[in-house]
Amino acid sequence: MKYLRQIFVLSQVRLCQNISYDELHDHANHHQMIRQLMGVESGFGYEKFKFKYQNIIDNVSLLDDETVRELNQVIIELGHGVFKKKEADPLRCKTDSFVVESNVHFPTDYNLLWDSAHKCLDMVDKFLKKYPEVPRWRKKGDWYRQLKNSMRAVGKASSSGGKGKEQREKQSVRYYLSKARALQDKLERSKEDFPTRDKMDVVLHLELDRYMDFLNKHIDLLDRRILKGEQIPHEEKIFSIFEEYTEWITKGKLRPNVELGKKLAITTDQYNLIIDYRIMENQSDSEMVKPIAEDLTGLYNIRSWSFDKGYWHKDNKALLDENVEKVIMPKKGKCNKQEQEEESQRQFKLLRNRHSAVESNINELECRGLDRCPDRGYMHFKRYIGLSVAAYNLRRIGKELIAIQRQKMQLPDTELKTAA
Repeated sequence: MKYLRQIFVLSQVRLCQNISYDELHDHANHHQMIRQLMGVESGFGYEKFKFKYQNIIDNVSLLDDETVRELNQVIIELGHGVFKKKEADPLRCKTDSFVVESNVHFPTDYNLLWDSAHKCLDMVDKFLKKYPEVPRWRKKGDWYRQLKNSMRAVGKASSSGGKGKEQREKQSVRYYLSKARALQDKLERSKEDFPTRDKMDVVLHLELDRYMDFLNKHIDLLDRRILKGEQIPHEEKIFSIFEEYTEWITKGKLRPNVELGKKLAITTDQYNLIIDYRIMENQSDSEMVKPIAEDLTGLYNIRSWSFDKGYWHKDNKALLDENVEKVIMPKKGKCNKQEQEEESQRQFKLLRNRHSAVESNINELECRGLDRCPDRGYMHFKRYIGLSVAAYNLRRIGKELIAIQRQKMQLPDTELKTAA
């Protein structure tokens, strides 16, 4: 438990301050307040405990999503103990979604082709450093330079205008594809030359195969889109070869009109605590209502629950009406007479207006670090979201505890003034 506490504190410090592992290592060894929170700062006369850099990376990065979710549940129970006057008080919930961006550049088929090619060359470079005797790669640096210059030429031809733009674009793409296919052939011929003497060699071979698959795919996509004039179906597209879970999300906003990452659905209560969060796996808002409702209605006594129009579906409304006293779910489209009467009620309008508070919660959550995830890999992406929710809830609870403490400190002064 002591070590989990230290790992959690370091994870929160890295998240909230948005710092590198170098800075985190410095804080862990020299910041007195952080060391006190971790329970390692001791008085004079004792040898000071020092954290090693690699130990911090290994332990903080291995904190998994399941553990963070369990910690969040403990934090929520603590928060309700602080905020609630009675344990049986019902909750008034609000649910909305927003996009958590992954750490990727804007994707085009030609720059993703360059990403694939240069990662293939990086794998070759790792083999050459370990086995300098591997033949046929003396001009590896030329491959980097030629492919990158070709990619930039395609980008310039695509973005520029003027007469003959289509012809210039196709010409630059043909040259770019010829270089990419030449690299593809050379890699296929050279795979047998790369040794497999230990486990690391096997891992490098697997990584090389993976990036070669991406190389083949984006050669095909660029050829079909530019040279053959095809429209590529959305399901065939990849938006990052590094963060493959990334989705292209268009929410109809003017700015930003496109976001790259994952949608996150959060549910807050009247105390502004986030009691549930879920990553949406290519799901619409309306598809999230059933799993959220099934879990939360079993855990909490919910008096009212508000949504926006994106969550409306007749089945969702019927499910919630069975378990929740007042459901605020405006209909998407034209309402019938009964629905118009329901939405014109004073309580419905009041709770619908209060639903906008969840937007403020989302904005604060983004200020707690949940705007763009800097970590690599889907596992770390999920953990980062959980840590941000924990940081948000802890701050809410801490703010309330400080207010309660100040109120207690002011009571004696008030009593003295009254007596005087």
